[in-house]
Amino acid sequence: MYILANGRLITRDPALGYLKDGGVVVAGRTILDRGTTAELRAKYPTAEFLDAHGGVIMPALINAHTHIYSALARGLSIKGYNATNFYEVLDGQWWAIDRKLTLEGTRASADALMIDCIKQGVTTVFDHHASFGEIPGSLHTIAESAKKFGLRACLCYEVSDRDGEEKAIQAVQENADFITECEQEKNPMLAAMFGGHALFTISDKTFDRMVAANNGRTGYHIHVSEGMNDVYDSLQNYGRRPVQRLHDHGILGPKTILGHCIHVNTAEIELIQNTETMVVNNPESNMGNAVGTCPVLRLSKNGILLGLGTDAYTNDMLESVKVALIAQKQNACLPNVGWREVTDMLFRNNAKIGAKYFPDELGVLKPGAAADVIVMDYKPFTPFSDANIDGHILFGMTGRQCRTTIAAGKILMRDGELVGIDEEAENAHILEAACKLWGDLNHCAYNADGEA
Repeated sequence: MYILANGRLITRDPALGYLKDGGVVVAGRTILDRGTTAELRAKYPTAEFLDAHGGVIMPALINAHTHIYSALARGLSIKGYNATNFYEVLDGQWWAIDRKLTLEGTRASADALMIDCIKQGVTTVFDHHASFGEIPGSLHTIAESAKKFGLRACLCYEVSDRDGEEKAIQAVQENADFITECEQEKNPMLAAMFGGHALFTISDKTFDRMVAANNGRTGYHIHVSEGMNDVYDSLQNYGRRPVQRLHDHGILGPKTILGHCIHVNTAEIELIQNTETMVVNNPESNMGNAVGTCPVLRLSKNGILLGLGTDAYTNDMLESVKVALIAQKQNACLPNVGWREVTDMLFRNNAKIGAKYFPDELGVLKPGAAADVIVMDYKPFTPFSDANIDGHILFGMTGRQCRTTIAAGKILMRDGELVGIDEEAENAHILEAACKLWGDLNHCAYNADGEA
């Protein structure tokens, strides 16, 4: 048991939203108590004391959609790659990368993302993986990395026909095997979904295989109408729009996540609403790929559970929420919209999505909830209260200001230093894998300085 206090406490609990000088008591995996620093020290005199040094103590963050397979792409340049449309982005970069990923590359990618998440206060990730270079065992490999670093992870594999039927069958089996593994292991920090890439890369035959292999055991995590490719393909080859096609296959439902949903029409939004299907917005990735803006305001107005992800464009959820707000204002051509919808996505709805897959209550600091806590190095120079917390976060904080990260009661980073992790050794093996991947992609050898 220990006390984390001497900071500005943000609980996200309506019963006790904010304390100017407060903290929490952690016992095992959960929060035992909360209160002012003085109250907690007097009530638990023998507990170890972790000093927040006046920083902001708040619930750890959740990333509702990311891609571990892209972690080794930072700084990468692929010879001849100069995408002019979304399909060229996928085929020229992301599919090229995942076709070269072996299990060792997947392991290094997972380790890199886990470390970056810890450093930016993210303790729960919903990952959507692809490594068509070596499929079997990839989700187990990622799960081992999550266990090693102490993060909570909901994993799936990206089923696609883009590399042929044999690879698609392997991808279906990888999802099925990992779902079974999670059912047997019953680890509260691990969960499984059934993954699928964009609909324009999945045939009806493959959808049928996915549904049969899942057999109703979990929800689906799939890219939907990220680009117009999905819409054109569904209309031309299947006579209906993407969301209707998913509905016809029985894939929609309250445990299914649809990533992106940029080009959805009114009828599709109603289908998503009526089936209680979830949607996750990934604003920076959408802008970077020039595919459009998710209709967050319309989706939210229709009561759809709308979360926030990064699509691995970044691991900084605070960066993502800032861009989400700006994007909605720009898209609506109105400066006074989006605030509630966007902040809800990160600070409330992501926790609701987490509740669909993990037994511990996330996103709130109260007795009995998961001890997922972060401390941000933020000293306000303007008035700070429970009335303007989100304003301070959006306009004053970045993920890199995280100084302490705790997941399920385990201290992963304390005062800026990773705990129980040899960061230099981890970076060395990640760099080795990155050099190999870059070399394979560009048909040459790379050194640690990125020189071919």
